[in-house]
Amino acid sequence: MDSVTSPSIAPAAQAPRQFRLLSFSPAQSIAFVLMLAVILLAPTVGYPIFLMKILCLALFACSFNLLGGYGGLISFGHAAYFGLGAYITAWVAKNWGVSPEVAILLGGLTAGGVGTLFGWVAIRRPGMFFPMITLAVGQMVYFFCLQAPFTNGEDGIQKVPRGALFGLFPLDNNLVLYWVIAAIFLAGFLLMHRVVHSPFGQVLKSIRDNEPRAISLGYETAHYKLITTMLATTIAGIAGGSKAIVFGIATLADVGFATSGEALLMTLVGGLGTIFGPVVGATIVASMENFLSPFGAWVTVAQGVIFVVCVLMFRSGLIGELGKKLKISL
Repeated sequence: MDSVTSPSIAPAAQAPRQFRLLSFSPAQSIAFVLMLAVILLAPTVGYPIFLMKILCLALFACSFNLLGGYGGLISFGHAAYFGLGAYITAWVAKNWGVSPEVAILLGGLTAGGVGTLFGWVAIRRPGMFFPMITLAVGQMVYFFCLQAPFTNGEDGIQKVPRGALFGLFPLDNNLVLYWVIAAIFLAGFLLMHRVVHSPFGQVLKSIRDNEPRAISLGYETAHYKLITTMLATTIAGIAGGSKAIVFGIATLADVGFATSGEALLMTLVGGLGTIFGPVVGATIVASMENFLSPFGAWVTVAQGVIFVVCVLMFRSGLIGELGKKLKISL
């Protein structure tokens, strides 16, 4: 009996173990190290405010990707949670005088709470009903922020103080604030990567690919989708709160439909359902807005052209297509 079983066991036991950095595959480990190097070296060549904008948008796009790319729940109103996080963070930092980490955390928790409430309603409707409900929710939140007294309407909440991290490290210095925003981005990025590659994430992807089959296997799919919605909206709120601290302002633009479209554009350009795609997409879109700003409204036209080209020629996004060419998962 031993002579029969031993050959099948021996190769698996002797198979070399692949190096994995923070549960990344070898290819993903290289990409992560490159991304980390760029984050570390970028302040030496780039303007910190612009770099922090990219990091905030990248975190926002990653949260959209978690919901749409891995959960199959495309949201047309994701800016509602980004904007709520920005408004709550700005308001408590300015009126309560709390430290920035507490203000950002409150902004994220508020966005997550609202996202869980609306998600509980939206996930019960399959197909196109979910995007339509999220679109309606996004517009509801927009007009709420337009009318609510604490948001100051079209003026927004201005002159938001940056404060001091843990009450010890003043964030008036752009470079100091950059490292704080970079740490928030990396924490959110690694958290989402861990979730996607956990048993929870495997079930989530199976629900995205074939929900009836997941239900037949005994999974409570609504619970998985609701937890994913809660996590994605909380991270979107943290991204919005970080942006409010960086720029010192929270406005209606943060909660508007254009910002929801921007999240969709960044994710599709980089690669929906890829780990690094939203980061690349956010870098491209933010760079376009910055370097093409002298052309005014033509930036929007250029973004529309890129969106159409990506949909027609790079349906998996830049990182998705690169992964297909190299036959690796990024």
